[in-house]
Amino acid sequence: MLTISERLPEGFLDCSARELHRVVPGPTLFLLEGRREPTLFVSLLLHGNEDTGLLAVQALLRRYRPGGGEQPLPRSLALFVGNVDAAREGVRRLPGQPDYNRIWPGGEADDSPEARMMAEVVAVLRKRGLFASVDVHNNTGLNPHYACVNRVDDRFFQLATLFGRTVVYFIRPRGVQSMAMAELCPAVTLECGQIGQTLGVEHATGFIDACLHLSEIPDHPVAAHDMDLFHTVAVVRIPDAVPFGFEPVAGGLHLVQDLDHLNFRELPTGTQFGWVRCDGGACLAARDEQGRDVTTEFFEVVDGSLLTRQPVMPSMLTLDTTVIRQDCLCYLMERVEPAQLAR
Repeated sequence: MLTISERLPEGFLDCSARELHRVVPGPTLFLLEGRREPTLFVSLLLHGNEDTGLLAVQALLRRYRPGGGEQPLPRSLALFVGNVDAAREGVRRLPGQPDYNRIWPGGEADDSPEARMMAEVVAVLRKRGLFASVDVHNNTGLNPHYACVNRVDDRFFQLATLFGRTVVYFIRPRGVQSMAMAELCPAVTLECGQIGQTLGVEHATGFIDACLHLSEIPDHPVAAHDMDLFHTVAVVRIPDAVPFGFEPVAGGLHLVQDLDHLNFRELPTGTQFGWVRCDGGACLAARDEQGRDVTTEFFEVVDGSLLTRQPVMPSMLTLDTTVIRQDCLCYLMERVEPAQLAR
C-alpha cells in the first residue's frame, strides 16, 4: 500500500487535498534530499479532511529546489502523505477504515494492512535517522493553536514551544504518530486551529521551515514563563448505543449548543455540558491514562442536567457529531509543571 519516492510528482504543489488522488496513488512517503542530515519527518493528512499540513508543505516547498525554488532544502525532509482516499471525500476517515492516527507502532491495532504500512514507514525512517518529527492536524472545534508531546523531555518541550507557549502532554490514546516517532527523535503534534484558516497554514509553514533551519534542538529546560503546560488526564466518549446531538434527543444526550466555547477554559464545578435523557444516566464514559473508568469523578447528573463534578479544562470539544462519534467528545486536562510529570 505504501509508495516511496525521492521526488515530488507533477501537480503535487498545486492540487487540493480532494484532488490529491489524481497525483499520488495512495499513502506516499517522499524522501527529499537537503543540505544537512539527519532528516526532518513531517506527516500530513492522517485525517483526510485536515488539509493545513498539505497547504503548509506546498507553500514551503515552493521556496526550495524540490518545489522549483533555487535554494536546496536546508535539511533533508521525509514527507508522509496519509489518507488520500478520505481526503478525496473531504472526511476524517472512510467507513470501514481505521483512524490513521491510531494505528502507528505501539498502539493496540497492529494487525490491519494500514497498521503494517505505518510500521513500514517507521522502519524506513529508523534506518535513515531522524532529527525531529512533526505531525500536522486541524481541530473541528474552537481551540487555540498548540503542540502536543508524549515524553517528559526538555528537547520535546523546546520543539513544542517553538510552535507556541501552549503545550499538551498526553499518553492516551496510543497508536498516534508522535508517540511512535518519540522512540526515534523529539516529536510533536501540531494542532493548527480549524480547517480553512489561513493563519493555521502560515503558522505551520513557519514552524516547519524553522525546524529545517535548526542546527540542533536545545536540551535545557524551557523557562517557566515561556510555556503553559497541560496534562491530559482523561478522554471522554459517548457510548455507541447512546444517541446524541445539539437538539433534544429522545432517550439520549442533548449537548449544549456552544459546547466548543468551553475548550481551554478552566471550568468550575457545576458547568453544564448538556441534558440527559438516557436510561440510568449512563450517557458518557471517561477513562484515565490507565484505562480506568473515572466518569463519576468528573461528571454527575442533577435533575436531568449533565454537570462537571470538579474543576476541569477540556480540549477538542466540537460541534461536529461525526467527529465526536469517530473519535471522542473531548479530553480533560490539568495545568501542571514539567517536574510534576517527571515524578
